[in-house]
Amino acid sequence: MQSLLALEALSFFMADVQAGIGPFIGVFLLGRGWRTDEIGSVMTLAGLAAMVATPLAGAFVDSTRSKRALIVAATVATALASLALLYTRSYAAVAASQIAAAVGGSVLLPALAGVTLGIVRAGGFDRQFGRNQVANHAGNVVGAALAGWFGWRYGFAAVFALTALFAALAVICVLLIPAHAIDYASARGLDSEEDGRRGSEPRTSPAIGGRRDGPAPPEPGRLRSLFANRPLALLGASLALFHLGNAAMLPLYGMGVVAAHRGNPSAFTAQTIVIAQCVMIGAAWRAPRLIGKYGYWWVLLASWCALPVRGVLAAMVMNGAGVWPVQILDGIGAGLQSVAVPALVVRLMEGTGRVNVSQGAVATAQGVGAALSPLLGGTLAQQFGYPGAFLALGAVSVGALALWFCFAGTLRAACQHRDER
Repeated sequence: MQSLLALEALSFFMADVQAGIGPFIGVFLLGRGWRTDEIGSVMTLAGLAAMVATPLAGAFVDSTRSKRALIVAATVATALASLALLYTRSYAAVAASQIAAAVGGSVLLPALAGVTLGIVRAGGFDRQFGRNQVANHAGNVVGAALAGWFGWRYGFAAVFALTALFAALAVICVLLIPAHAIDYASARGLDSEEDGRRGSEPRTSPAIGGRRDGPAPPEPGRLRSLFANRPLALLGASLALFHLGNAAMLPLYGMGVVAAHRGNPSAFTAQTIVIAQCVMIGAAWRAPRLIGKYGYWWVLLASWCALPVRGVLAAMVMNGAGVWPVQILDGIGAGLQSVAVPALVVRLMEGTGRVNVSQGAVATAQGVGAALSPLLGGTLAQQFGYPGAFLALGAVSVGALALWFCFAGTLRAACQHRDER
């Protein structure tokens, strides 16, 4: 129980560390006189760095037993890189700080997924990761609300201070998870160490906290198992297309409303985040139940459908009232995906010992779209205005729907919930 409570608290505080000042960076740099295409290019560079780092991070999470230490190091590095933005002015320095934050943040998702899998095993992953994501979205709500209020009251410096506070609390939560609570074979998708190699001689190298390692875990499968898994490749391609349209929409929407002098930069940006994250809490809470009833294919199909409608609404209603339907749709899509995607990866790669590197590979495919999206969105907004950019971004994401339907036969069989098999 201590491990699970600490894990959920970690997910709560990690939300602000993972996001950093990402949602605020557009209006922050806009206030410094940056153009939208310059802002988009910086965000794209950070996304590309995360794309390259994420599969390597996943492979490292699979291979290391020091998962808690890895989360601590990544948390501290990400927070420091975000804080550096407050004191940098040049394009190169801003880009470097965002690249460093993106690389540090790329470790956190596969590491948290691995620790969760090591504590609850594959059978309990869907439910527990859903609880983690509820806590994570709640952390985003609290972090964004506090950032919006402090930013309005004291300026953007308060937003950076809040990130540092959440990072410190996240580190404390990591230390509250006992090392012996994590089964390191299960954490990478193999049979547990206790079940897999009973009676074998224990290893001699000490684990964290002076404990000796348990029985040697089963051998993982070859990395080629990733490339041979067609449903995994189709999932990654669908996510890439979805996030090519999705990633730029929130910062562009905030910039568009602020540029039209229709809202306070900090308060409005915080409002967009809070609305979406509140909906994500409900979507993440419902996701395990929906997966159990309908399977992963239908749940992800619902998430793909949200973005095209969101793009049309964002183009039509760019004011304080429009933020509600636009961000509610964002919350539905992102909330369902935040649980369904990692859980489906565990399902597809169960028994291979390559679960976390697969999480990294899927996140990389997602990162390809997310990295290119700000550059695409910023360029479109600069050339055709914000409404044209929203319509184009929504149209791009229809590709995910097309792919999901074209390969429905392959995907639906692979995406069944484990109870249906």
